Amino acid sequence: MANICVKLNSSIAPASRILGNAVSITSQRNSSWWSDVKMGPPDAILGVTEAFKRDQNPKKINVGVGAYRDDNGKPFVLPSVRTAEERILAKHADHEYAPIVGVPQFWASAIELALGADSQRLKAKHNATVQAISGTGALRIGAAFLSKFWKGNREVYLPAPTWGNHIPIFEHCGLKVNKYRYYDPKTCGLDFKGCLEDIMKIPENSIILLHACAHNPTGVDATPEQWLELCNVIKKKKLYPYLDMAYQGFASGDVDKDATAVRLFEKEGLDFCLAQSFAKNMGLYGQRAGAFSMICSSAEEADRVLSQIKILIRPMYSNPPLHGARIAAEILNDPELKAVWLKDVKGMADRIIDVRAKLKNNLIKLGSSRPWDHITNQIGMFCYSGLTPEQSERLTKDFSVYLTKDGRISMAGVTSKNVEYLAHGMHEVTK
Repeated sequence: MANICVKLNSSIAPASRILGNAVSITSQRNSSWWSDVKMGPPDAILGVTEAFKRDQNPKKINVGVGAYRDDNGKPFVLPSVRTAEERILAKHADHEYAPIVGVPQFWASAIELALGADSQRLKAKHNATVQAISGTGALRIGAAFLSKFWKGNREVYLPAPTWGNHIPIFEHCGLKVNKYRYYDPKTCGLDFKGCLEDIMKIPENSIILLHACAHNPTGVDATPEQWLELCNVIKKKKLYPYLDMAYQGFASGDVDKDATAVRLFEKEGLDFCLAQSFAKNMGLYGQRAGAFSMICSSAEEADRVLSQIKILIRPMYSNPPLHGARIAAEILNDPELKAVWLKDVKGMADRIIDVRAKLKNNLIKLGSSRPWDHITNQIGMFCYSGLTPEQSERLTKDFSVYLTKDGRISMAGVTSKNVEYLAHGMHEVTK
């Protein structure tokens, strides 16, 4: 036993030295694991909001945030949503996990809202639909599916410009991103000729993303006739459409009109992906209610696709949240409450349309020599004002009007009380 102890004791010293060195190395490594990680740039929209909060000017205006505000500049909860919440609370529902695909009463109603109750492909069960974590989550599910299964040209073509999140969503899934012409800065409208020319040059079997309505960030939409031409070109080029519809009803005030592009693509027999969001049209921003669908060539194909979508969702976030989906389902499945919601969403859209007209009229009244027709020609929450980065910065510096440097104005931040001041600032920086 003594000999054993001696051997053990004799090994203690070198072991402690080794251990000490290991601790030292570990300590050194722990202090520099992420030394090569660079500071990321601040979020452009959040930066605008923070600067707005610090500003002491009583006339300050925040037209940077993409969330609806009422005519007093306050967050707005739709009356239909209030009623739906009261009904849900009265049911004393549990908080168990939702299925991987989400709340069936929600996603089934969501795709019907998009395609219409008379949709033949919906009746034939050609859709693989799941609840998603709002529009962003819906886009991410689709990108993950395409990344895994797309056998064509593994490139996604986006309109220029597009919503800032589109690019990283696809890039994070390993898909190369390219752009096609869309916005014409000279007219502040659609560059339809350039758009068609670029789409004709896209390699066959590529993926093309399109904003179904209320294009973000420009507010520039194609006409029904232009949509038909775009659809025909996409069919001819054998491109795969990915439609992003974040503003159904919120653009024009009419949910059917805003679904024109989606229903056209379905009618023309195209298979496509569809991302839906209920953040804007129901004001469910923080509830993250959305849906993702793939319109397939048959019910059998849709079943196979859905099985793989579920496998992708499981390790991504497992199950979607319940409350927002329950609210939307309550509204969409009750005819009377749905009628109230349709009135609510039209009221929001009409306020935006009205304040666009007021802004344009005030600029004209001030004697501006610039054409401002694009303010009323554009639609939805955002207006690409045509202001240069220098003019946008001056508008912020001299008039406390906070917007992004590309001149994008969130019309939700414009009210009957501040529209004259906004027009005055815009006139001064563009004279």
